[in-house]
Amino acid sequence: MQKSVTEKLTGGEAAVKSLHKHKISTLFCIPGVQNDWFFNALYDLGDGIRVIHTRHEQGAAYMAMGYAQASGEVGMFSVVPGPGLLNASAALATAYALNAKVFCLTGQIPSQAIGKKLGVLHEINNQLDILKSLTKHADRANCPDDVPRMIDEGFRQMHSAMPRPVALEIPMDILAAKAMVNISGDIAPGYQPPVDHQQLAAAAQLLGQAKRPMIFVGSGAQDVSAQITELANQLQAPVIGYRTGKGILDARHYLSLQQPAAKDYWMQADVIIAVGTNMRVPVQKWAKQHLPKIIRIDVDPSSHNKFIKPALAITAQAQQALPLLLEQLAHCNIERPSRESEMTKIRSDWDKKVSVLDPQMSYLKIIREELGEDGIFVDELTQIGFASRIAYPAYKPRTYITTGYQGTLGYGFQTAIGVKVARPDVPVISVCGDGGFMFGVQELATAVQHKIPVCVLLFNNNQYGNVQEMQRNDYDGRVIATDLHNPDFIVMAASFGAQAIRANNFDELRSAIRASQKVDVPTIIEIPVGDMPSVNQFR
Repeated sequence: MQKSVTEKLTGGEAAVKSLHKHKISTLFCIPGVQNDWFFNALYDLGDGIRVIHTRHEQGAAYMAMGYAQASGEVGMFSVVPGPGLLNASAALATAYALNAKVFCLTGQIPSQAIGKKLGVLHEINNQLDILKSLTKHADRANCPDDVPRMIDEGFRQMHSAMPRPVALEIPMDILAAKAMVNISGDIAPGYQPPVDHQQLAAAAQLLGQAKRPMIFVGSGAQDVSAQITELANQLQAPVIGYRTGKGILDARHYLSLQQPAAKDYWMQADVIIAVGTNMRVPVQKWAKQHLPKIIRIDVDPSSHNKFIKPALAITAQAQQALPLLLEQLAHCNIERPSRESEMTKIRSDWDKKVSVLDPQMSYLKIIREELGEDGIFVDELTQIGFASRIAYPAYKPRTYITTGYQGTLGYGFQTAIGVKVARPDVPVISVCGDGGFMFGVQELATAVQHKIPVCVLLFNNNQYGNVQEMQRNDYDGRVIATDLHNPDFIVMAASFGAQAIRANNFDELRSAIRASQKVDVPTIIEIPVGDMPSVNQFR
């Protein structure tokens, strides 16, 4: 047990000391009058927490989300209340969809004014209720001594069962007030549901006797890549990771399949095991034609029956359940011939099908080659991003960053900055359309000022391209509100102090990506494009 320390502190000092105790090393933020005493304490701490101040609250929150997604650690951001928090809310909603460990520390108006509708600066109705709707857990500190206890609880909640964002609001008078505050030396471990060994044994028996098993993985399996690989090898079962599951099994492994390519195999499968994923598309669409027995391993018990009732529902953290499942499977698995030839043909056939998505496939090939073994790809709501979901080969967990089901336009560039902060040792490429990029263009200033050398591939067709494509093809050419007037991106990016390059062909793109690895500022590579084949044909 670590020693507790009681001392007289402001609420701001209590917050900073608590974050430091929890080993928060980076904070994405914008200061403001409601948070002054918090930032005073950050200043006094010195270099203990790196402060990356952004140009918009959405940028701070997206960067924290990118940091969390790339590292698996907590991404921390701080904003002022009211409009500041609302500006960050889209990122909080996206982090919730991704089960990301994001901690929002927001200011609040003076305690005595909350709920009085006095028109205090940045006052909004029911801020705490808004936070609760966007997070797993949210609270308000009512005195300085509440602060460390509530921060501790926020971390415990994030590390318990399903990881999702949490929030704490601290009124400005509480940040400024001094009181005797207890900073506990202990960090409470997160709660994980106990593993039901009988259910695991039943799952092992079902899998062990299956003739054509399949494995689906999602964000809940990010930390069990080695165990998923072993399970796939033992069962000779294909592994499907769509968006948040990409890279859990190395895409170069013959048992790795892109989700659409796995549909025909599903129609013959007898047992499916889903680890940390809801399998939304297969269970809502494919299961109508053929329903194999489904085994679910998920830390959230409410997810088991969301779309379809499984044969076995195991509530457990994948890190705890998978080693035990493998141990049980070793005693009951039938002898299995290699499926390498069969899977190689499925993979080859899929590659031929998606080859019609050109130039997307050519761009993705260059990106994959230039990122190397450990590089990280950040997708977006753009034709390159859409193609990447069904064709990009991710080699390792946490190297394909996505919005999951939330599909948040404009998140990518800002999120990629946080990814690069978390992983400065590897190349990070963000693919953006001109529409989405302009949502967060101001964060070029942040990346330049803090020397964050993220590489942005900016595909410019002067449109909200995907929306316009649907307007033309699905709504009889009713094109409205989707043509865009853009700046000269090269001149604009250079004016921020970024490296700016225009790539008019594949060779120039490859050279530009390599140039991005030689500077300590962001690189914007503008790629003029026209219409591209729609990914919608592979729905």
